[in-house]
Amino acid sequence: MTLPSIHLDGSAYAIGHGLGVFGRDAVLEHLRPLALWQYLASQANTLKAQQMRQQVQTGFPRYWQEIEGLADGLQLPLDEVFMWNCRGDYVHQQSVDGCTTVFGPTRGGTLIAHNEDGLPQLRGHCALLHATPEEGLAFTSFIYPGSLPGHTLAVNERGLVATVNNIRPAHIPAGVPRQILARATLDAACIDEAISVVTRTDRAGAFHHTFGQVGSARLVSVEASAEGSNVSEVQWPAGHSNHLVSLSLSRVEQRVTASSGARQRCVDLQLQQISGDLDANVSLDILRDISGGALPVYRCAPNDPDDENTLATGIFLISADTVEWRIYTQPNTDQPNAEGVVYRALIDACSGR
Repeated sequence: MTLPSIHLDGSAYAIGHGLGVFGRDAVLEHLRPLALWQYLASQANTLKAQQMRQQVQTGFPRYWQEIEGLADGLQLPLDEVFMWNCRGDYVHQQSVDGCTTVFGPTRGGTLIAHNEDGLPQLRGHCALLHATPEEGLAFTSFIYPGSLPGHTLAVNERGLVATVNNIRPAHIPAGVPRQILARATLDAACIDEAISVVTRTDRAGAFHHTFGQVGSARLVSVEASAEGSNVSEVQWPAGHSNHLVSLSLSRVEQRVTASSGARQRCVDLQLQQISGDLDANVSLDILRDISGGALPVYRCAPNDPDDENTLATGIFLISADTVEWRIYTQPNTDQPNAEGVVYRALIDACSGR
């Protein structure tokens, strides 16, 4: 299966509109009929939804313009499209988007490897977006139809790598939607700026973020929720699935699915068995593991208990001079569907932007 690339530039509205045109057929066929979509649409006029909408319009006007363009490109009501991009800000049994991440030092720098897990019916309907906005930073991101970029796997023109995992807290207040904050990380010039964005105390839903950057030996794992955040400087190979694991956030009530628990245990066990630093092949093997029976790390079962399949796997090799990235959509090949390099020289040249 190929992963199409789309190239969009211009205003925030224009980029959003292009995303909407790209995703229109898939959203109408696969997403709008979902009970989750219909539930979210029914919440559009509630106080919580109106508060979140106001926070986006006031605090993140460019991303609101992207949503407006997205809705027009999809030819769907703005309220529905906004609420779909708030799907992780509501406690609901069908909490879509899973994911597993492996990260750690390598001999030449750091590595972030990520399984992007989503609705099985969206296989073949996602893409790799290369965006050059009039305002903000250029970036490359895996995208879903109907959604803003940023909450999957991405790298921006400053060589900042960002991956995201779904977290399912039991209580979610009105606040800045988590996908808006994830989108904002793509405009972050450095790791600390990205951390500052996602650890805001006025956020709604929860995410796990991994950040690395060209020219830096830092690798950061961030569990971010409305009830608190934990920032860990990664010193050795580690992994993360879809629930909070840091002791500092043990008080936060959450739903841990059987799949998330099994994937976390499998990744932890395999990382304990490696000697030395990570490399791309080891990380790819871990993320392609199917030893978990009905609950594997690499998910391709039509009856997955969380209704999620692995749609892509991304490998980011981060060094002093480059970020080399590769995206795979099949588990049985060494040939990536897409690959590229972000060079330090380009980043330095853009430093005054």
